[in-house]
Amino acid sequence: MIEIRELTKFYGKGSRMTPALSNLNLSIGKGEIFGIIGHSGAGKSTLIRCINLLERPSSGEVWIDGVNMTGLNRKQLQSRRRKIGMIFQHFNLLSSATVYDNIAFPLHLDGRPKAEIDKKVKDLLALVGLEQHATKYPAQLSGGQKQRVGIARALASDPDVLLCDEATSALDPQTTASILKLLLDINQRFNLTIVLITHEMHVIQRICDRVAVIHQGGIVEQGPVAEVFIKPQHPVTREFIMRETDQGEELQAAIAASHPSSSQTVRISFLGDKTYESILSRTVRRTGVDFAILQGTISTLKNVPYGLLTVRFEGDEKAIRETTQELSAQGLDVEVIGG
Repeated sequence: MIEIRELTKFYGKGSRMTPALSNLNLSIGKGEIFGIIGHSGAGKSTLIRCINLLERPSSGEVWIDGVNMTGLNRKQLQSRRRKIGMIFQHFNLLSSATVYDNIAFPLHLDGRPKAEIDKKVKDLLALVGLEQHATKYPAQLSGGQKQRVGIARALASDPDVLLCDEATSALDPQTTASILKLLLDINQRFNLTIVLITHEMHVIQRICDRVAVIHQGGIVEQGPVAEVFIKPQHPVTREFIMRETDQGEELQAAIAASHPSSSQTVRISFLGDKTYESILSRTVRRTGVDFAILQGTISTLKNVPYGLLTVRFEGDEKAIRETTQELSAQGLDVEVIGG
C-alpha cells in the first residue's frame, strides 16, 4: 500500500544543510495500523509530511497504492492527496466555522452537490459521536471533541490512508483512550490504512499492528508490535519499553542489591493465553527454587494479553537452570539479566 524507498530529506543549503531523514525505507500494508515512534527531533513529523508530500523529499520515492507520489506534477498530486486524510496534534480547525462546516469544507472544495454534502456530514457526525454538536464552534468544544471533528473532516473525502501526526499527545489519558478506540473502529470498519506517529509507547501498544522506531532520521528497528515490545533490540526501543513498563532506577537497584550467591535474575515474557496461566508457580514447585518478583506488568497489545516479569531465582544452581529451561520449553521467553 505504502512503500518508502531510500527517502532522504535535508533542510538548509550548502554547508548549513541538516539531514532530517536519511535513506529511510518502510513498507506499510493495506488496512494496517502502522505506528512510528521516536523522540522529539527524531524525524517523525518530517516523515509523515513526506508521505503526502507536504514536505518534498530531497531524494528517494514515496509510493502509495502503486503510484509514485514523488513523480507527480502539482495537479496530479492535488488529486491524489484527496485520498490521503490527515489529523493533527492541535486539530487545525477553522475557528470561525461550525463543526458542520469544518467537516463539509473539503467536500465544498471538491464541488460536491449540496444534498450529497449534507448526507455525508451527517453520517460522519454520527460516526464520531457529535450529532448534537453540529452547530457549535471549535471554541465551544473539548480537546477530544475537536479531534473527533478533525477525524470526521479527514474522512470526508473517503481516503484510503489516514495520517495521524501526534493525534493524541494534547489529550488527557481518558480522552486519548476514546480517540484510539475510535481510530481502531474506523480501521476495522473501512479497512483504512492508518499511519500513526507518536512519542508514547502506550499509544502504539493499544492499537498498532506493526511499529517502526525512528532515531536521528533513520529507522533503527521495526516489526510486529508484540515482537518489538517484548524483545526490543535497539537501545532507543528499550528506553521506550522501560519507560512504559516502569523499569527504572528502582528496578536496577533491586537487581544490583546484595543477594544469595546462588541466584539468577531473569526477565520472563508471556504472550497470549499463557499470560494468565500459573506456569511460573507450577514450575518452581517442581524444581524447589525460591523466587522474588522484582517487577511485573500485565497488559494488552492490541487486545492480545502479555506479561513482563523480572524475577530473581534463589536456590541450587542446577535447580535454577532446570527452572529457566522448563519455562522456555513451555513457550515463555526467558532472558538472564543478572547473577
